[in-house]
Amino acid sequence: MDLRGTNEPLGGGNRMNITQEFYDSLASHYSKLFQDLDETIKEQAEMLDKLFSDNGYGKDAKVLDCACGIGTQTLGLAALGYNMSSSDISSKAMLEAKWESIRRNLTIRFAYTDFCKLADAFKDKFDIIIAIDNALPHMTSRESLRVAVESIVNQLGGGGMFVASIRDYDELLKTKPSYSPPYIHSTENGQRVSFQTWKWEGENYKFVQYIIEDEKTLEVKKFECEYRAVQR
Repeated sequence: MDLRGTNEPLGGGNRMNITQEFYDSLASHYSKLFQDLDETIKEQAEMLDKLFSDNGYGKDAKVLDCACGIGTQTLGLAALGYNMSSSDISSKAMLEAKWESIRRNLTIRFAYTDFCKLADAFKDKFDIIIAIDNALPHMTSRESLRVAVESIVNQLGGGGMFVASIRDYDELLKTKPSYSPPYIHSTENGQRVSFQTWKWEGENYKFVQYIIEDEKTLEVKKFECEYRAVQR
């Protein structure tokens, strides 16, 4: 199944290529970052549903997940009845989300695009747009972040809401740690450990995502990318 049609993702240049390659290579392993992906999907949907409701939105709201990845937020919100559209820079990650939506019998519109140029993929406006799990810090300059935010805001209807989640970089920049705390998950045959190492260059840092599976044999996978520490 080819999600891309005749279009290639737009905008971002080298930054886009690095990010796309990172998520393409990570796509089939992304679920290993969670102890229970299904429970995470459910919890995040409930959290976002409450946020939407608290701001006056019902299940009839048109929602765009502009960095959907494998569907960690998209799938749960669609299951709650939201009118979901989803896009991502990684066709392989989005294919994981699409197959899972089919398995769960969910109706979701998917588009393969960079969130810096949403208007090229979507002609309609949305009530809510989300970019969760530290998506915006992939914009590694102030200018690229500005372009991304303008693209997102331009796809909102009048009075629409944009929701993003970002690490607490105000705190992290005080010490610039060289690694993230490890997550250790029990598996049927042993355990799995995931963490990142961080190499800082000013307010940017290159990171390596490690996934170590210690089961019948020891297997180490690593995936490299870059973030910019976006402050409040």
